[in-house]
Amino acid sequence: MHPTTDSLTDARVGIVGAGRLGTALSAALREKGVPVEGPAGRGEVPRGCGAVVLCVPDAEIPAAAATVAGAAPLTGHTSGATGLNALEPAGGAAFGLHPLQTFPPGSGSETFTGAGCAVAGSSPEALAFAAGLARTLGMTPFEIDDEGRAAYHAAASVASNFTVTLLAAAERIAARAGLSPADARRLLAPLVQRTVESVAELGPAQALTGPVARGDDATVEAQRMAIEESAPELLDLFDELVRHTRALAGHEVTA
Repeated sequence: MHPTTDSLTDARVGIVGAGRLGTALSAALREKGVPVEGPAGRGEVPRGCGAVVLCVPDAEIPAAAATVAGAAPLTGHTSGATGLNALEPAGGAAFGLHPLQTFPPGSGSETFTGAGCAVAGSSPEALAFAAGLARTLGMTPFEIDDEGRAAYHAAASVASNFTVTLLAAAERIAARAGLSPADARRLLAPLVQRTVESVAELGPAQALTGPVARGDDATVEAQRMAIEESAPELLDLFDELVRHTRALAGHEVTA
């Protein structure tokens, strides 16, 4: 019998993968009163569980699924990009549970609270279980099918990973103004946080500020010259970002 959304506190959940997500997920579920087995290491099989969740790298999902074959009626993974077919070696019903959140070292159970969570299921029961698990952790579930996974995961990477890359570039450029990396991060953080809040509240076009948005080409050119002098390896990135920002602001963009 498959565990249901009403029996989450009774169904033991096995976690495979002792990395950042597996460790945080195990702790968070325990805090919510869900019986947990794990996190199990590579090659280990949680026993006596109603569901097993694989928190392993995408390329290792099929092998991990084969390892836990028959261990539980439900097997899930936490990948945003990989389809449910990767879980076929496990047999039974499959589900996906991808927290739309980043898990740096030391992440606790509070990291899940308020986050979105992409869910999928090979059956209505599997989908309901994934959604119930997300809600138990304080997340908001939304369904993503295999066809939309690549676009969904690309959007997540642009929003999270590329933001880190951009902030690293800003830190590099700030060095030209005499700011240490630590000072640059400390001083830029409130600006970044407020920008994200504005985008969430107003949308990208209305949240946009600065010289590109107001058509101040002289200031943009001064910025470009400073980057060319201090961090020329970032010039192509700057030019491309200016081009896309001008388009977002509704200014004419020439090739």
